[in-house]
Amino acid sequence: MLQAFITGLLATSSLIIGGILAIRYSLSNRAIGVIMGFGAGTLISAISYELIFEAVKLGRGTMYPAFGFFAGASIFYFSDKLIANFGTNNPMKLGASKNSNLIIPMVLAIILDGVPESIIIGLGIFEGVSGNLTMLVAVFISNLPEAIAGSSGMKSSGWSNKKIILLWICIALLCALATLAGFSVFSSASQEWLSFIQAFAGGAILMMLANSMIPEAYEHGGKLAGVFTVLGFFLSVCLVVFENFH
Repeated sequence: MLQAFITGLLATSSLIIGGILAIRYSLSNRAIGVIMGFGAGTLISAISYELIFEAVKLGRGTMYPAFGFFAGASIFYFSDKLIANFGTNNPMKLGASKNSNLIIPMVLAIILDGVPESIIIGLGIFEGVSGNLTMLVAVFISNLPEAIAGSSGMKSSGWSNKKIILLWICIALLCALATLAGFSVFSSASQEWLSFIQAFAGGAILMMLANSMIPEAYEHGGKLAGVFTVLGFFLSVCLVVFENFH
């Protein structure tokens, strides 16, 4: 059980690393846009191959993957919209970067994505899946640019360094606990419900990408963001191919 917790913590430690990098270095909007583009590419690949494709295989012709996919997308959409409505009375302070608009949806997506993904990692440890290391690398890479972009937005909105790091530590611990749950609790769940969990994560991430991350990446990074999106997708696909052939 300790191994499952530590493994989950390692997978999401990139959130803390990304926060530290954003605090120590003042990144330009263009650099943040390019980083977000790269992260979007890795996430698109993860949605397609690590989450939805695997969910469909586990679902074995049932509607569980479809229900999970639309549940994840809907919960993210309405949660993001509800939080945005509450925030209308608290406009950004003068001079704050537009990246601060990404804080809530990005953190929300990381949680909605990270918890189910961490459960899947825990299940991989329980079942002794050989490609689990590749999954850890994919999660680590995709979380890093999100944390950098989110932390930059927090800085521009006046968040203290301590508060930023504390937030990422809490999310990393939450995901580590989810990995532990996947190892000890969800190992007895049916394959249909496991397919629901994976598809749920895929729907939540895709909604976040379409509504927040990709538009902001292009706005700040320009056409170069598209280049790095392709590179991020390619790298993530290479990890999937390596996992399937080793």
